Amino acid sequence: MVVPVEPTLEQSSIDVELHRRLVYGDESALREAYAAYGALVRRVAVRVTHSQAAAEDVAQEVFAQLWTSPYGFDARRGSLRTWLSMLAHRRAVDWVRSEARHRKDAQADDLALHAIPDAGPGPHETVVDRERSLLLHTALAELPRTQREVVHLAYFAGRTYRQAAVELGIPEGTAKTRLRSALRKLAASLADPPDPAAARGA
Repeated sequence: MVVPVEPTLEQSSIDVELHRRLVYGDESALREAYAAYGALVRRVAVRVTHSQAAAEDVAQEVFAQLWTSPYGFDARRGSLRTWLSMLAHRRAVDWVRSEARHRKDAQADDLALHAIPDAGPGPHETVVDRERSLLLHTALAELPRTQREVVHLAYFAGRTYRQAAVELGIPEGTAKTRLRSALRKLAASLADPPDPAAARGA
């Protein structure tokens, strides 16, 4: 929890002047603000995320917001220190929630991938196994190329959707969307494989 600290009159004057310079696009004001409060912002973020790397990302976002939206700070409502601390806490909480969603999505993708039969048949496979393998390859071939690429990396090459996104040069969200769409199509195609005996009229 961020505990507000009452600003001194001198500090309030410094904050007001920094804010005025930020509004006018003075980059040196941003450097001064970072020098004065950067360590504080990172400490707040580390307490929430328990990650130094995440804290650095949060700090960048906080000071980027200070630079691009300086009007968000109102010196009449409190000190710049308090405002940046609250902003850091809010951003850090968002990071934790985002990571939780990523882990949940990754687990769901893993479950979906495990539900797809192995495409590498062994020497003692049954007829049904061969039919399933053929069905899988057929279903893969029917996928759009962009979805097929992500499935290949995620399922056959063992990549996460994040790693696949890097290799394909696409946003993570795009890679995740393509993978999920592909998995839904594959799951639908493989849900009820044909009975080879029935197909022969046995």
